[in-house]
Amino acid sequence: MSKSNTWENALLALLFNATPMANVADNATSGPLTNLYVSLHTADPGEGGNQTSNETNYTSYARVAVARSGSGWTVSGNQVTNAVDIVFPASTGGTSTVTHFAVGTDASGAGRLLYKGALTTPLTITTGVQPRFEASALTITED
Repeated sequence: MSKSNTWENALLALLFNATPMANVADNATSGPLTNLYVSLHTADPGEGGNQTSNETNYTSYARVAVARSGSGWTVSGNQVTNAVDIVFPASTGGTSTVTHFAVGTDASGAGRLLYKGALTTPLTITTGVQPRFEASALTITED
């Protein structure tokens, strides 16, 4: 069983661009999310994980807020990519090897993990390293 391409695109547009789906879902709540938060992980957070599952903890690390709109994310077909550079704070201490990224709902704490994915190449973070994803570097496919 699979979702239709139209539904996949509409779902991604709702989640990443706050685009309503007529007669199904809309964004007109009293406090809709205005940002989604990208996080870095040292291993797969897992299907049952949350935003803290295997999250990196190098000194100065923080999740990065990305606008939940067309200025933050580009939705096309059944894929979404980051429309802007995502720049994490530079490490001021500690060492971490990041193998995964995730997108969730909270700036800190457990939060709801929406999507997760493996990096093509693991990233070793040491003092002075500032992790960054250029625009269009992260791709999430709904299928």
